[in-house]
Amino acid sequence: HRKHPGGRGNAGGQHHHRIMFDKFHPGYFGKVGMRHYHHTKNAQFFPTINIDKIWTLVSAQQRIKAKAAKAGSAVPVIDVSKAGKFKVLGKGKLPRQPVIVRAKFFSRIAEQKIKDVGGVCE
Repeated sequence: HRKHPGGRGNAGGQHHHRIMFDKFHPGYFGKVGMRHYHHTKNAQFFPTINIDKIWTLVSAQQRIKAKAAKAGSAVPVIDVSKAGKFKVLGKGKLPRQPVIVRAKFFSRIAEQKIKDVGGVCE
């Protein structure tokens, strides 16, 4: 036992231990992709919600009340931005009752589906 004949730790990964690194740890050295210098997480933060999940933001009592309401009476307001979502996307179906949806952004299909059930996008 003569101390550290091959060097300490991962020494020689690109030199005398190259075969071991290439064989058992391919891709250990080097870089990949592009650097993003001033990366701001806020700029990337864009949570979305689909139309089929919109009614889950409303309490069960409000849902029952909205279903029983007659045409022309008060329409429920669903504020998506209060739930921390920015954009409403158009996957799924809405129940056939008017609703006011508040959000920063709407996809074209989501807006169409909300209007088809007699609702409004704000």
